Amino acid sequence: VLSVFQHEADVFEITDFTTASEWERFVSRVEEVLNDWKLTDSSVDRSAPQKGDFTTGSWEEESKEIHFADFKFLITHYLLKKESKNNEEQDKQAEDALPAAMQDLLCMQNDFPPRAHCLVRWYGLQEFVVITPATNSEAIISESKCNLLLSSVSISLSNSGCQVPVFVQIQQKWRRIYAGECQGPGVRTDFEIVHLRRVPSQYNHLSGLLDIFKSKIGCNMLPLPPVDIAIRFTYVLQDWQQYSWPQQPPDFDALLGGEVGGVEIGKLPFGACEESISELHLAATWPHVTEGIVVDNDVYSDLDPLQAPHWSVRVRMAENPQCLLGEYLTEFFRLCCRKESVEDVLGIGLTDEEGRETGDISSALSKLTEPAAAVPISRLSVSSMVHSARKRIHRRRHIHESPLSNEILNSILLVSLTKVEAFPPSERWSLFLQLKSAPPDSLTYRLALCVFLVNYSYGGLAGVAHLWQEFVLELRYRWENTCLVYGFMLIFVAYAAFLIPCNLNIHSLLVVTGQMLNCCIERRRARDEARKAQEATKQSKEAESELSAKETSQGKSWESWSDSEEEFYECLSEQGEDGPQTEAGQNGASRAEGRLHPYNNLTLLHSSEPLYVPVTQEPAPMTEDQLEEQSEVLAKLGTTAEGTHLRARMQSACLLSDMESFKAANPGCVLEDFVRWYSPRDYVMEEVVDEKGNKVTRGELSTRMKIAGNMWVEAWETARVTPARRQKRLFDDTKEAEKVLHYFAMQKPGDVACHLFSCVIHAALLKLNPAVRKSRFFGNKRNRICSQLAGMETAIAQARSLKAKFTFNNEDQSEATELKKFVSSLLEEPEVEVTGAGQGPAGRIIHRLFVNAQQAALLPLPDEDVGGDKKDFPPPAGREILLRTCVPRPAPYSRSLPQRLFCVLMREEFRLAGAFSSDTSFF
Repeated sequence: VLSVFQHEADVFEITDFTTASEWERFVSRVEEVLNDWKLTDSSVDRSAPQKGDFTTGSWEEESKEIHFADFKFLITHYLLKKESKNNEEQDKQAEDALPAAMQDLLCMQNDFPPRAHCLVRWYGLQEFVVITPATNSEAIISESKCNLLLSSVSISLSNSGCQVPVFVQIQQKWRRIYAGECQGPGVRTDFEIVHLRRVPSQYNHLSGLLDIFKSKIGCNMLPLPPVDIAIRFTYVLQDWQQYSWPQQPPDFDALLGGEVGGVEIGKLPFGACEESISELHLAATWPHVTEGIVVDNDVYSDLDPLQAPHWSVRVRMAENPQCLLGEYLTEFFRLCCRKESVEDVLGIGLTDEEGRETGDISSALSKLTEPAAAVPISRLSVSSMVHSARKRIHRRRHIHESPLSNEILNSILLVSLTKVEAFPPSERWSLFLQLKSAPPDSLTYRLALCVFLVNYSYGGLAGVAHLWQEFVLELRYRWENTCLVYGFMLIFVAYAAFLIPCNLNIHSLLVVTGQMLNCCIERRRARDEARKAQEATKQSKEAESELSAKETSQGKSWESWSDSEEEFYECLSEQGEDGPQTEAGQNGASRAEGRLHPYNNLTLLHSSEPLYVPVTQEPAPMTEDQLEEQSEVLAKLGTTAEGTHLRARMQSACLLSDMESFKAANPGCVLEDFVRWYSPRDYVMEEVVDEKGNKVTRGELSTRMKIAGNMWVEAWETARVTPARRQKRLFDDTKEAEKVLHYFAMQKPGDVACHLFSCVIHAALLKLNPAVRKSRFFGNKRNRICSQLAGMETAIAQARSLKAKFTFNNEDQSEATELKKFVSSLLEEPEVEVTGAGQGPAGRIIHRLFVNAQQAALLPLPDEDVGGDKKDFPPPAGREILLRTCVPRPAPYSRSLPQRLFCVLMREEFRLAGAFSSDTSFF
């Protein structure tokens, strides 16, 4: 207990020298971390790694933060995970064995691992601890601080009994200089590194490095044990000029020829525009060489790469190589983000021949239509009729300023609007169901590819705006002349009310909107054909009935009225005339109209007349956006009684039309008759006992139909006796077609790109089909999808490039299979061993690559460079030499311990990483 004694005259202060210093706290903290990680337990299995463990095994990392005063360090534990051996082998290894790290120094199974921590490559360790500054900006540079840290590590290892080596990173981090120590019972290994920018001339060969190693060991034992040597020379190939590029050259005779990277209209661009493989690294290895067998000095060298027993190859990919599909996708994604309208981009102000501006585009487009003429259904592109009509329109932009020429524009419209043979559903169709796209043979799909091409190669935003404007004009022309637009499938049109046959969420909005236009054209064509048939029938009649004469005297017959007024629905030819007609019955009803056929031999409840199925109007088709709009309107009506009633009336338009047709076909009918045909389940049949006691079957409306305020009852009371041909049309094809054309005309180029984006992705996936099967797709963001597709294209380009380089023109089947496997391994593994070294199929190709590169360079090799055949290979870009031995140190009577020196010789780097063990019991 410390105390301060104070007296009246004097003050005494006692200083406690037992208080722990910052250095002692740091040492204690390191020991605590080593104990927490259980690195002090020497009984844990640390068996020697097997061949390939450093590459195939998994490395575990665990980090903690420790402090030395206010300086932060990060201590990290690295461990190679592998299967442990049985207990018996573990007990044998525990008896009088060196620490596992010292045994790893002499292990020859995993020299030069392709991907590993630098300490693993230099020392062959499978477990170690590293202490580094917590921030990249700080570094341990001063010698006193380095010594203080190393002494702290030494004390921590000694106090804790940890046999795992601990390293401290010193100097700047980019230099990768680590000093460390490993302690065991009576032994210690010091890890030291020398790093220089230039290779000293006296150490630029194996002989000089052996001199360094032997002098550092300082063993006085004679004769010295032989030094085991492992040598690895790395040669870099960067020149691929002698090999043909796998990307197909452009067709200069085609329409889009003349441009590098030109793509045929309607096809997706694909492939790299530059070499996607930047470098090939060949490592020639002499794994086990005894001192004195190989000569390598400043005068002569035996190290010929063609004679090396082991070859391994790795490839370095080019960073972000330019690829066609990736470039096009990037530009198309940017187009999706643009907000300019067609008028903003093209600067169009439509004027008539007198120079007056037209405010409505529909009024201007109506002038494009000449008197209707017989137009063949097989028409494919913009007709001369449209071109002549366009001459009446003057634009502020001159003709020569148009982004697309007439030749390119007509070619694009020809590809987009061509009638193609519909293919049966297959794998190619399954993708469009998932992506809300369109089938590969549809107009929307082909239009997407054309917009995709125009955006990148022909004017960008302006080109797309011009193409879209001309496309809308072509659609209007086809509507005016009742020509179907090929590529829009009618089978996917959704019908309103409760008759929706498919899920609209799987189709592009442009697809269903285009289908609506085709549906309008079909209705208009059917109406025109019916009109022509009726006119032919009228002309063939020899005489008219008295009623027809009377109606004609009034100025207009029912038939002529229904044919001329477009707000009324017209049945197809002779519909409504097939069923038998009856005069006024007992109830005074008018004659029946619009009958198809009797219904299941039923008769009307209040008469003996058969119950006939009436001619009814078809339900009005609706697109996805129309359904959403209708749903929003119905939802806004609320849940009040008035809102519910109004909602029911809006939804009963089709029901009311069917009731009126039923009344016209079945004079004297009642609501129960209509329910028996329209909704049989709502007419319940029951057996009852009559007044005479006999069982009879009677029917009545269901409970649902008897609810007060039932819409069916109200609709039946308000329904008139009107056949379908005289009813107002449920589906006004003229109005709907104009709405579709107006919707198309108002689309901005960016909106068009957004609608077509799924089709573009669909086409890209079909192009990348082999790569997609191996990948997990995708994200929900456009930019992420584009980057993933671009990455797949790059991978395919790399595979094609390697395949083009590693292919013989006359190889046999076995060699072809081996080369195919070799190329596949190059793409998946960090480093691939070459079977047969320089004499195997792949080795011969690699040798030829280097020979061609040397011949293309036409540069003589300097005489001072050593290593490799000077005629075939360039000077090695890197030389790695590993020296190992086991000698007693520091005295001849000391225990024989492993010594190791890893040497790296490069053009701008010279590194020596040594591990030197000493006997601490006898020295």
